[in-house]
Amino acid sequence: MTQSRLDTLNASLQSSELDAVLLNPGPTLTHLTGLHFHLMERPVVLMFAKDQVPAIVLPELELQKVASLPYPLQVFAYPENPSEWDGVFRKAAQSLGLDGKQIGVEPRQLRLLEFRYVKAGAPEADYPDASDVLSALRLRKDRAEVEAMRRAVKIAQDALEATIPLIRIGMTEKELSSELVVQLLRQGSQPEMPFAPIVSGGPNAANPHASPTERKLQAGDLLVVDWGAAYDGYISDLTRTFAVGEVDDEYQKIHRIVQESNAAGRAAATPGVPCANVDKAAREVIEKAGYGIYFTHRTGHGIGMEGHEEPYMRGDNMQLLEPGMAFTVEPGIYLPDRNGVRIEDNVVITETGADVLSDMPREIRVVG
Repeated sequence: MTQSRLDTLNASLQSSELDAVLLNPGPTLTHLTGLHFHLMERPVVLMFAKDQVPAIVLPELELQKVASLPYPLQVFAYPENPSEWDGVFRKAAQSLGLDGKQIGVEPRQLRLLEFRYVKAGAPEADYPDASDVLSALRLRKDRAEVEAMRRAVKIAQDALEATIPLIRIGMTEKELSSELVVQLLRQGSQPEMPFAPIVSGGPNAANPHASPTERKLQAGDLLVVDWGAAYDGYISDLTRTFAVGEVDDEYQKIHRIVQESNAAGRAAATPGVPCANVDKAAREVIEKAGYGIYFTHRTGHGIGMEGHEEPYMRGDNMQLLEPGMAFTVEPGIYLPDRNGVRIEDNVVITETGADVLSDMPREIRVVG
């Protein structure tokens, strides 16, 4: 599997203007190599050049990770003394003849720390954006990847179902968020979750990216819970909205509208249609109901090893959906200083339609 992915990257470079790419610890490096490193003060960089054995620069303490790989890799290890690191990076760059070449980078991932060391080793090279080449490598998920995501969805859903009976009027958003994290771990999520759960009630629910606060849940609140789990390096990202006790008729109404919008977005997700169609289908429901100005974000984003990746369900994105593409459908209505609703599901495009990985009830449920 790993060699196949490295071969795919090599083929992609052949048809691009790039001679090589640089990768530091993150999803793309792990996807290609199976190696796991975390970002730290000691830089780790994979240098991949066309038709050559890739090179990795890493601290000596990480050598065990590359001791018995099933594919060839040039290893350049440096000691603890930072004054010796420049020389090791220079040797690695020289081994691939990178100076003066077009070396692609991931702007959202590569740090100045790693870039400075590579730049010192290949000062005459250019470092263009390689996002298109690299994101395409992870754009279409294979069966194993989809099954890992399906497992991450199940873990997340089971965790929230276990948390719901604990919800009480008077508990704080932070308390509920903490309970959910515990249940995610108990149900089998990896400790490094895709994001901290969003738990927001009442006026805070009108903020799509709210952070849990000390505000106590009150009767009449809508309660937005946006959460996810991680399994075998792949993630889920879901949202459900609950009623805390009895809620006003309008809040029940906007929940029904968002539920219909979510269903329309999922129904529009089929192979061969533009991503924009998914956004359009979901948005039209909310606009026709008179709440269009309160749907303030795109309808969805890609998921996989990251919580936000290609493809994006935006009204201007004419990228065609293809089998294996995985993304969220998450319309919402946010009434400033009052309440908010979002319903989010995870979808994978198939040869004939779409596989909705999440099946937790979408109807409004009363808690507390």
